[in-house]
Amino acid sequence: QEPWAKHYRMHDYVVQELPALVEAHFPASDKRGISGHSMGGHGALVCALRNPGRYLSVSAFSPINNPMDCPWGQKAFSRYLGEERSKWREWDACVLISEASQKLPLLVDQGDRDDFLAVQLKPEAFQQAAKAANHPLELRLQPGYDHSY
Repeated sequence: QEPWAKHYRMHDYVVQELPALVEAHFPASDKRGISGHSMGGHGALVCALRNPGRYLSVSAFSPINNPMDCPWGQKAFSRYLGEERSKWREWDACVLISEASQKLPLLVDQGDRDDFLAVQLKPEAFQQAAKAANHPLELRLQPGYDHSY
């Protein structure tokens, strides 16, 4: 929604514009992977789930797994996407994994001492959604690590 609708198109930039620029100017192949941390980790999951065949690997570090159901995600989604929650579904990894046409194996790496684990990140919600969709997911909890790694 405005004021970000015109210029803040991170999904298009990450999925289309940046790879096209890199592939046009460097000897890069079309074998792509994507990764990110925190909300960027969620972004990596969303990009891979929304674009079947585009990536060969996806890794998310301490991602916000279910933004429709956490304070950070609700705050961000309401500002960027508006208050209509039905529009949020196409940007929530827990929803997208249930609809994914490609079963690309996903890696989520998470510190078990992360202060945001239970309220904001909710890896168990993503794990349950992956299991229900029969989607391959490796969820690794790293002992002693917090959100900053």
